[in-house]
Amino acid sequence: MRKALHNKRTRSMKNDRNTMKTENIRREDNLQPKTIPAYTFPDFLQTISAKYGNRTCYRIYNTNTSFTYNQIRDYADSISSYLISMGIMKGDRIAIIGEGSPMWMIMYLGIVSIGAIAVPILPDFPDCDVVEIISICKVKGIAASRKYMHKIAGVKNIPVFRLDDLSAITAESGKISGYPLIKCTINRTEIAKRKPLEQDTASIIFTSGTTGASKGVMLSHLNILRCADLATDEYVNIRPGMKAISILPMAHVYEFSLGQIIPLMTGMEITFLGKQPAPSIVMTALSEIRPHVMFSVPLLIEKVYKSVILPTLNKSEVLSCLIQNHLTRPLIYHIIGRKLRRKFGGRLIFFGIGGAALDRDTEEFLHNVRFPYAIGYGLTETSPLIAGCKPSHRSQKPGFIGKIVNDDEVILLDKDASGTGEVAVKGPNVMKGYYQRPDLDSEVFTEDGYFRTGDLGYIDEKGNLSIRGRVKTMILGPGGENIYPEAIESIINNQDFVDESLVIPENGGLVALVRLNLEQMQKTLNLPLNEIRVVASDYLSQLRKEVNAKLSSFSKLTSIREQESPFERTPTLKIKRFLYDGSASAALS
Repeated sequence: MRKALHNKRTRSMKNDRNTMKTENIRREDNLQPKTIPAYTFPDFLQTISAKYGNRTCYRIYNTNTSFTYNQIRDYADSISSYLISMGIMKGDRIAIIGEGSPMWMIMYLGIVSIGAIAVPILPDFPDCDVVEIISICKVKGIAASRKYMHKIAGVKNIPVFRLDDLSAITAESGKISGYPLIKCTINRTEIAKRKPLEQDTASIIFTSGTTGASKGVMLSHLNILRCADLATDEYVNIRPGMKAISILPMAHVYEFSLGQIIPLMTGMEITFLGKQPAPSIVMTALSEIRPHVMFSVPLLIEKVYKSVILPTLNKSEVLSCLIQNHLTRPLIYHIIGRKLRRKFGGRLIFFGIGGAALDRDTEEFLHNVRFPYAIGYGLTETSPLIAGCKPSHRSQKPGFIGKIVNDDEVILLDKDASGTGEVAVKGPNVMKGYYQRPDLDSEVFTEDGYFRTGDLGYIDEKGNLSIRGRVKTMILGPGGENIYPEAIESIINNQDFVDESLVIPENGGLVALVRLNLEQMQKTLNLPLNEIRVVASDYLSQLRKEVNAKLSSFSKLTSIREQESPFERTPTLKIKRFLYDGSASAALS
């Protein structure tokens, strides 16, 4: 598998999509490339430049800054040449920390094209974690944007590159100046000599999960590029020149692989906001950019539904009646869906949702109004996609993700009576392992090579996957029943005035920590602020009764407490459970 055999390649173009088909390529692993001849970033970079040339691939919103596919390749080659000149060798690590931008991607491509390894660091990591990652990886350089330079202030004697203008930072006479990397003379002969193999590590990505400390996930060129290549025409029909918007951190493999590599493989134009993606800013930008494709975590669309759409529906008695009537319901949903699509620019054909579970009520609404959403499932360790679907396939019942990707083999380990078990996967998208942690590798890989995801899943008779919760968060009931806190939280979160919740075991029972939307409560009930706390306390008591009425006897809540401060979250906005529940697993007695 490490040494793929490549016969003489022939290229053919699909007339409707201008996409290269790589026919007659014989490989030992039997993988058939779709858009690139081989799964290395130099092949990727050369191919997209040759195919799309002077097309615009990147823009920054509300600026005149843009980059063509040819420029991306030339600038990346300049950076590769500069790194070679400073002695960077194959396998050396270089860290990247910064907001999403074309410069971030150019820096990444310059690093990995010569066999060096990029260490993307999520900007939300605490300063101490950033310094620790840099130390663990023994990086030979750090690329950081101005906004995040303070996070590396404690790092000494390591070359620093400024992402904002792609320059090498030097200190002269007490002043900080920068040498522009993109003006370095390109030496393509030397770059070609250092071309990596498909199985070489391209990225070490440190995750910040819901259950504890970060781990360095080693992803190869093959892992990342095969996962993206397989999905280029599997879920949405993309044509060169279509537009995408990028709002997620590029250090997360979900955005990097699906939100960046796929659009670049298919000739799209990607726009960055150039600022924090607050919902109000995003919605304004959407109406101007009018993207065809975008990827998001659930929080954005959940906020639109709960803060804008739901209050509007609840206020109008006429709308409520029309939606309840089975004769008028389709028409009302059609009108709402059309207005919602206009809010997103009017051209959206694919709204990818991943990184966390989507609220069930929100999903049912999107399903009813025929919004072009599609849910994907995966992990950093799987580059990331394991299962997904097309927007047109949302005829299946909400709560299910879709089919397993074609490359992967998925089994469910230790299934219970309902058929739910731990999702385990084997395929070319599965990581090489954890950086310098063979002890963790032995924990997550089975003897026959399956990666244990830690997620509990169920596969229906049609082959659709549903995720039920996490193995480590599952709670054993008093009679040995499996209790999935995520299912209880879904019921709580769909009650009036609830923003979010977390269910944890405590003193032999189940406790729900609930974050209330007091502002909405005050506005709806028209009460002074000093009375809201009393009302909130009474509301929580009533909430417990209503939620318990929908739960089985062994999973009823013993109490509900208000969570006054926002829950701490991971970069993909999942709640960090380990901060609120000290036990990795629990049982109710």
